[in-house]
Amino acid sequence: MSLLVKTGMGQPPCSSILGMSPGNAIPVCGTSVFHQDQVTDCDGNDIASFGCPQGVTSKQSFWYKFTCFQTGTLGFLISGISATDDYDWSLLDITGRNPNDVFTTASLQVSLNIYGTSGRPGAPFPNSPTGCKASASGDVHCAGDDAGNTPFNRMPTITVGHDYLLMVTNWSRSTLGYDLSFTGGTASITDPKEPHMQSARAICDGIQGAIKFNKRMKCSSLTLTGTEFSISPALANVISATGFGCAGGFDMDSLIFTLDTPLPPGRYDIIIGNGDDGNTIKDNCDRFIPAGEKIEMIVYPVVPTPMDSISKLFCAPDELQLVFRKNIRCSSIAADGSDFRVNLISGTTPVTVVSASGNCSPDGLTQVIKVKLSAPIQTRGTYQLQLLTGSDGNTIIDECGQETPAGATLNFNTKDTVNAGFTYNIKIGCIRDTIDYFHDGRNEVNVWKWNFDNIRKSGLQNPSIIYASFGQKQAQLIVSNGVCTDTSDVIPIFLDNAMNAAFEVTGIICPGDLAVFKDMSTGNIVSWNWDFANGNTSSLQVPPSQSYLPPAVTSNIFPRLIVQNNYGCFDTAIQKVLVPNNCYIAVPNAFTPNKDGLNDYLYPINAYKATDLLFRVYNRFGQLMFETRDWTKRWDGTFKGQGVDPATYVWILHYTDTDTGKRVEQKGTTVLLR
Repeated sequence: MSLLVKTGMGQPPCSSILGMSPGNAIPVCGTSVFHQDQVTDCDGNDIASFGCPQGVTSKQSFWYKFTCFQTGTLGFLISGISATDDYDWSLLDITGRNPNDVFTTASLQVSLNIYGTSGRPGAPFPNSPTGCKASASGDVHCAGDDAGNTPFNRMPTITVGHDYLLMVTNWSRSTLGYDLSFTGGTASITDPKEPHMQSARAICDGIQGAIKFNKRMKCSSLTLTGTEFSISPALANVISATGFGCAGGFDMDSLIFTLDTPLPPGRYDIIIGNGDDGNTIKDNCDRFIPAGEKIEMIVYPVVPTPMDSISKLFCAPDELQLVFRKNIRCSSIAADGSDFRVNLISGTTPVTVVSASGNCSPDGLTQVIKVKLSAPIQTRGTYQLQLLTGSDGNTIIDECGQETPAGATLNFNTKDTVNAGFTYNIKIGCIRDTIDYFHDGRNEVNVWKWNFDNIRKSGLQNPSIIYASFGQKQAQLIVSNGVCTDTSDVIPIFLDNAMNAAFEVTGIICPGDLAVFKDMSTGNIVSWNWDFANGNTSSLQVPPSQSYLPPAVTSNIFPRLIVQNNYGCFDTAIQKVLVPNNCYIAVPNAFTPNKDGLNDYLYPINAYKATDLLFRVYNRFGQLMFETRDWTKRWDGTFKGQGVDPATYVWILHYTDTDTGKRVEQKGTTVLLR
């Protein structure tokens, strides 16, 4: 970026020059090359930016505006005509923002390049263009050659419906200008809507008319004498035309034309054709409204504008919006609201008018008058709005100077506000619960939207919901009578009949040991029925410990607990418990691994009370044949998949006794027989 040296004082502010401030940016389209052939030495502030230590000035900058009509990548090229040109640029997303927010809000920045090449002495690339292209990288390139700064950024992604500004700064102040084109990306900034006239209306006595377009059009395509337009029947000629917004911008959405004589009341066609400039009216993409297109305009007799209508009322209105066929002079509206009075026809809530105002255009006209009431009307009723002679000495006066006669009335109706509060009744069951929900339906409620746990919904006034699971539930209701709506709080409802029978018990009961039972049931339990599978029962929550006779062979028993809750519901839990016939730990002195089902394995028998166990078997040479930490995993007399020879083998057993907590070591020998 070249250094701008201020050689004199008194440069005009950029905001005073069309195209050189965000608020009067030049509209551009993606269909053609835009040529900018001059730069004014204007004085502008730095825009808010991020990514570079240098400030980003808006001096000597032109601004361009466009809308994205198809999401995708944006490519563009800025090509200077002079070999010494030096251009910086910044792309900003101003969707829903005031264009001047670019001076205060850095987050609007999409892409920035202030590298500049051609204007720097000894620049390696004379007349180098800049912009965004597919082969480039980075969203920010700062001044200087450090950190890989280049004249081009990668193409950013822009979003359909978003509005953008592109600021292009000419540091070299070249009078030859530059070309701006949009190419290479997948996004579209070309409005697909073809340009047309949308509507027309006569103003006052038919000496003027207004034409509304279906989109914004270029001011430069309109002749000042309005030669593009003619009237049929040809009872008058257009002698001038002015676009709305053309005094401070480049495009317009409507215009006013003036005739050489007033048109008498009746229906007319406004016809567009090629004017003295050889064209009709063109949009920002240089597409013309078709020559010969016509639109109807009705000239009404010059009579006072009646009280037309009241906009649709919403819930609890505290303001009435009156809509008129013709524009009303804002100066004729009494600010204290004395032009209007509200009469109560039926209902219970009288109100008064406290103020009135219009949505006034720069020419002091409005089609809407907002009448402010003293309080919101929250009840059902029928009211009458009456026009009076206000404190300013008149009622209301339209753009043609006609005063609407006092006494004119309009009726309107209000609805009661509604309440989404509801009640419910719980029907408890052992397997399922049912909740009946109730809303009183008062104040003409005719829409119910129930939401249960964000899972189930209902449109009934009084739904019943069945729950197969218990615990915390939630319900919410939205109601409406077509005008007023209310939403209830999310109401928590606890179904407290959840119940689960459960207990803990000693898993292995050795001869002489006692089994301890511990109730782990949940819910509002009121009774316990234990069956210990040894002939004993108990109804205590904390039952006594139980003993068991040693069985002939080790076997399983199945003690049971049945619990009952406060609603009379039952649940059952059963546990499997092992009862060994012997818990004395021993290692056989011989075994016969011949797979006959008798003494086929070597292991520590009955090691039910052993923890941290380690059992090892060695041959006579001290070689480890077998090792396990699980006493139920037994040696089958093989080593590396092969049966070992009959011989005497040494075993060593380590474990911790669960009764004493002491560490035990045992050694011995066992004879393997075949």
